[in-house]
Amino acid sequence: MSKKFRILAINPGSTSTKVAVYENEELLTQETIHHSAEDLAPFQKVTDEYEMRKETILGLLKEKDINLNTIDAVSGRGGGLKPVSSGTLGINETMVEDVRNSPGGHASVLGPLIADELSKEFDIPGFVVDPTSVDEFEDIARISGWPELPRKSGFHPLNHKAVARKAAEELGKPYEELNLVVAHIGGGVSVGAHRQGRIIDVNIAEGGLFTPERACPPLSGLVRTCFSGDYTAGEIMKMMLGNGGIQAHLKTKDLREVEKMVQDGNEEAELIFKAMGYQVSKAIGALSTVLKGKVDAIILTGGCSHSKMLTDWIKEDISYIAPVMVFPGEKELESLAFGALRVLTGGEKAKEYPTTD
Repeated sequence: MSKKFRILAINPGSTSTKVAVYENEELLTQETIHHSAEDLAPFQKVTDEYEMRKETILGLLKEKDINLNTIDAVSGRGGGLKPVSSGTLGINETMVEDVRNSPGGHASVLGPLIADELSKEFDIPGFVVDPTSVDEFEDIARISGWPELPRKSGFHPLNHKAVARKAAEELGKPYEELNLVVAHIGGGVSVGAHRQGRIIDVNIAEGGLFTPERACPPLSGLVRTCFSGDYTAGEIMKMMLGNGGIQAHLKTKDLREVEKMVQDGNEEAELIFKAMGYQVSKAIGALSTVLKGKVDAIILTGGCSHSKMLTDWIKEDISYIAPVMVFPGEKELESLAFGALRVLTGGEKAKEYPTTD
């Protein structure tokens, strides 16, 4: 590649903003900016934080002696968008308006806003890559037993696509020719069936599998608890999405502490930790049936995949299906940068965000 492109990648999280600058595929710098409770307290909505976060990013780049005038594109994690196919999307005014009007409180909604501001300020293209609203479901995957509440795509597409492409490189085949099952195991767990470049079905990341901090209890018990009068809606949501799972059982969500408990002979900790892996294994088996058992590889990724104890348990359950590859952590900043790079080099055409529903 003769020409070198510099790309700024931005991945906002609930209490941090991850930032990286790539020159083509070479990482020049990567940092995580932490935001304290005091930093975030003045803001009523997540979308109100974008100016503060943008200024901290500019301050970081100045500190790292990176001139924004040398940046060729900015790529932000995309949340709060309408359903779209995977790929790299150019930011337009409709996208920005949708984000500002979205009800979601996830920090990923800040990615398009910050990228849009910087792209205008420095006159460079702004993109989002594989946003959280990626929906490539086939019709059969949308059906639930309640017509008014169809199944919806909700998972971790940015990391799913990133590790799937890495696996394709190692396997020596185009991603678009492979059948893969990808399990992102983190604060939320999403397991997806990738059929020749499209994610045609996933378990829904907010339901079905418990995680270090998510509960996913039986439905009837959840409904009775919701209407017991003992809890507010906010308290229920916190038990479901923050204080559930391993945290509820063992009073910690740190898997390093859980592993220590298991090594010290704590039988309850071993049972609970194994149960989490067991549920992931069942989901992988279920998504393998979507691919008719024709699976080229199974990929384990996400923060929890740093635990060899956990991944070894899962491998014991599923290795008969297909070879298992482990890519610990997440590759989201890299994926954001490489998606923009593919457009800049002509390897991919940026998709237009739909201006109508």
